[in-house]
Amino acid sequence: MVLREYMACMDSQNPEKALEHVEPDFRFLLALPGGQVSGRSREDFARYISGRNAVERVHKVLRSAVDGNLEMVYGVVVESGRPTGTFHSAAVVSANGKMLRYQSFFTTSFELLDWPAAEQ
Repeated sequence: MVLREYMACMDSQNPEKALEHVEPDFRFLLALPGGQVSGRSREDFARYISGRNAVERVHKVLRSAVDGNLEMVYGVVVESGRPTGTFHSAAVVSANGKMLRYQSFFTTSFELLDWPAAEQ
């Protein structure tokens, strides 16, 4: 699943490796509590990555699904060992196995699934 590989890169010490999982004409929308971030290219996404604040962050995927070229995940963001919010993300994957489109919603005020019970 490309989406899981992408998230593992974003959580690593080298988040720029996530760029290996996106097409040159990658389009994205990140809906965050402070506002939206969007772009229409791999370069736009590289600028987003370089502007992220460095924290110990992990995207714990609790549920995932694949339907054709659409991948979806739901999970919890954990920073420095503490849950900070939940995310629901989806990606359209190209024939090359890279993300063409990506949409992610992150909230600190709502949980679709109770966590950590959802891990079991």
